[in-house]
Amino acid sequence: MTADTAALFGFDDRGVLDVGKRADINVINHRSLRLREPRLVADLPAGGTRLLQASEGYVATIVAGEITREHDEFTGARPGRLVRS
Repeated sequence: MTADTAALFGFDDRGVLDVGKRADINVINHRSLRLREPRLVADLPAGGTRLLQASEGYVATIVAGEITREHDEFTGARPGRLVRS
């Protein structure tokens, strides 16, 4: 499923777990997986707002080989980058 989506948008470095690929991974504890109440946040340029909804139950999120979230908390690592088409 992720390989098809990545290919559709022209990303040949992601979508599969393979040597040399980005390998963005979510490790989820399905028993404790929950969504928190949505909230409106006004933090966009020019005062724009967006809707955020936090979650619980993510054991780890790994982006490009670095753990960015561990036990529902951000680690401070930011290995991602802005992608423009």
